[in-house]
Amino acid sequence: MMTNLGPELTQAADAMIRDVLLVQSGETVLITADTASDMQTVEAIQNAARNLDTPVALLIAPQLPFQGALGDPYISDPVRAAVTNCDVWIDLAFPYMAGSQAFDVAMQNKRTRYYLAAGLNAESTIRLFGKVNLDTLFTVTQAFDALLVEKKGAQGRITNPVGTDVTFTIGEPMAMGTGRANGPGALFVPGTVMIMPKEDSVKGVVKFDTVFHEYYTPLEEPISLTIDGTVQDVSGGVAEGTVLERSLRRASGEGLGYIIHFTCGIHPAARYTGNCFLEDQRVLGYNAVGLGLPFWMPGGGENHPDAVLSKQSLWLDGEQIVKDGLIVGPPDLAELAQDLQPLYR
Repeated sequence: MMTNLGPELTQAADAMIRDVLLVQSGETVLITADTASDMQTVEAIQNAARNLDTPVALLIAPQLPFQGALGDPYISDPVRAAVTNCDVWIDLAFPYMAGSQAFDVAMQNKRTRYYLAAGLNAESTIRLFGKVNLDTLFTVTQAFDALLVEKKGAQGRITNPVGTDVTFTIGEPMAMGTGRANGPGALFVPGTVMIMPKEDSVKGVVKFDTVFHEYYTPLEEPISLTIDGTVQDVSGGVAEGTVLERSLRRASGEGLGYIIHFTCGIHPAARYTGNCFLEDQRVLGYNAVGLGLPFWMPGGGENHPDAVLSKQSLWLDGEQIVKDGLIVGPPDLAELAQDLQPLYR
């Protein structure tokens, strides 16, 4: 447990506002939080924005029962109005509003940059923004993204010690926007890369011990998904397996849906705690596997569960890129990754 969080949290929140979101004096900043948010983090981010002499508004609402479009009936009119009338929207609510109608309208205004910071607490904020050289992290992220562009159409494979062994064809790359803000649109916390499969090419087993279905939770027993183009079967997980299957059917309309994305955590200071979805998936070698329907399919993307698996190994086109969570290839990427060290003071 960290102690004396005040100065470090102030520095980390300032890095988020100044170095990542690039907030300028006079821009309007909106922070959305919920009744389960960590108020110490909310206040630190609010103060960091106010220090730039910029208008700041904070809206705290009851915690949404679902993420994305399923949360639409629970998003109030004042929140809907506010998110379309700001330059920077920092969403600390969890479940989050990305994928909701309110989010879609805000993204159409070509003004707002949205930051999905859902569920960050003081310690996760310090580690993700204050315990790493962000320039180095962004450089490694860009190099990994470039590799995925190069390997489009090749075969990928992911395994982990729990029992995951899945193959897929590498699809059209989709950068997650995990660098610095470069204009309106969605932006994500740094420390992970997105690996997009061709959805009907995924075959094998994905087995994991943490899940975000209707809520985020570690599992008493791992859940196993059997995949042959689509998810064929959900097993294990005790009661949580039933909740995941229910969530998959809700997100997919018919059947159990697809693997929408894989990810690879590359943040050297991120720590797995089981209580912060955004930080856990950024731990070295952790993988947030998106489930349900891709956004380009009718009814897709508005809400999808995520399975979080640990200590993955990754191959692209037969070359091992990640071994038990550590980047080992190709040589130029592995060399860059050597510079990724946590900054502990």
